Amino acid sequence: MTYQETLDFLYGQLPMFQRVGAAGFKDGLVGVQQLVAAMGNPERGLRAVHVAGTNGKGSSSHLLAAVLQAAGYRTGLYTSPHLREFTERIRLNGQELTPEYLVQWVARWRELFEQVRPSFFEMCVALAYDYFAAEQVDVAVVEVGLGGRLDSTNIITPLVSLITNISYDHQAILGDTLTLIAAEKAGIIKPGVPAVISQRQPEVAAVFEETAARVGAPLRFAADHYRAELLRDAPAAASQHLRLWRNGQLWLDEVELGLVGDYQRLNLPGVLAVVEELRRQGLVISDEHLRTGLRAVQQLTGLRGRWQIIGRRPLVVCDTGHNEAGIRLVLAQLARVPHRQLHMVLGVVNDKNPGPVLGLLPPQATYYFCQANIPRALPAEELAAQALAAGLQGMAYSSVAEALVAARAAAGPEDVVFVGGSTFVVAEVPDLYDHDAEQV
Repeated sequence: MTYQETLDFLYGQLPMFQRVGAAGFKDGLVGVQQLVAAMGNPERGLRAVHVAGTNGKGSSSHLLAAVLQAAGYRTGLYTSPHLREFTERIRLNGQELTPEYLVQWVARWRELFEQVRPSFFEMCVALAYDYFAAEQVDVAVVEVGLGGRLDSTNIITPLVSLITNISYDHQAILGDTLTLIAAEKAGIIKPGVPAVISQRQPEVAAVFEETAARVGAPLRFAADHYRAELLRDAPAAASQHLRLWRNGQLWLDEVELGLVGDYQRLNLPGVLAVVEELRRQGLVISDEHLRTGLRAVQQLTGLRGRWQIIGRRPLVVCDTGHNEAGIRLVLAQLARVPHRQLHMVLGVVNDKNPGPVLGLLPPQATYYFCQANIPRALPAEELAAQALAAGLQGMAYSSVAEALVAARAAAGPEDVVFVGGSTFVVAEVPDLYDHDAEQV
């Protein structure tokens, strides 16, 4: 098969959740366990960090991988979904899986796939674990796809588990209360394996405490011990400078973080606590390695779409935040960026109620409603109608590119254009991968 034929084969299995929603979701670990068993259980030899959460798990995974790479470790990174290309999901020291490897791997195991009939995501996880084992990575950073307890990634016994923010998302699958959602995320906590919770959220803290006590896992709420203080407020800059505190004492001053979004300061305590835990387990990670990884995360790991500046005059920013909690943080940062008029290029998926998000958006902004080129996208006309009912004015456009062109044309040099509402909208921003676009 060619690379494209290989991708068509993968996408043609149980359809990928990211494209079609709940119809592509397959819970349980049996399918992936059958795959890795036939491959010799490559996951059993992996030293890994397992990362779950509603918001922040992708950025936290990239930050951890960057620090490990800076420390000289051969580092695997598995994340999902991809933005532009399938191979972004699996990286070795920041380099994407090659198309040639993917073609050969699928050809090797195709008969097994036809017997087991796994989901798209189960195949992705098996591929990642088999690849990391074959490449003899020192540490793999593995991001959960959805939930945790029944997620296909949850067949590893990691060195440490990290759970980031808990917010409302995928309620139809994970539950309609924060407690139920947290219980699904807590499913990655393993007997005897240290667990780090990035934030102490009063609504769900007891869920993690009870789970850790039940399985005998050491538990740490990172925000009780670590704090990132912003030194200079420059929300439209290419990086942010921080002062890091540990147990109430100044730890590191003038730390540059190559990710500007305000929410990254909520992710950092969890990242720092995991680094400290890895140090306790014998990994050699100096403070200078930590500084380098935080500063150069986008160069080291290829992270895209997190408060990424793709143009100036007007300032054009895209961000993958898509649920209520994520949009609140994005809006707070937009409010701090000096501008005359805000233009918002917005698209959402059709299996989530956009009402709560629309209710947060500023009515004085100008809107350009669009839909990503996936079956799961809510038609732009429907989004525009729901937005109008919420007091938001704008036009509907047939594509992300068309909406962005219109927004840029209408915006003055002192305005701001924001692109988001869905990971899949950001994925279709034409200049997301331009070399001169600023990744921040």
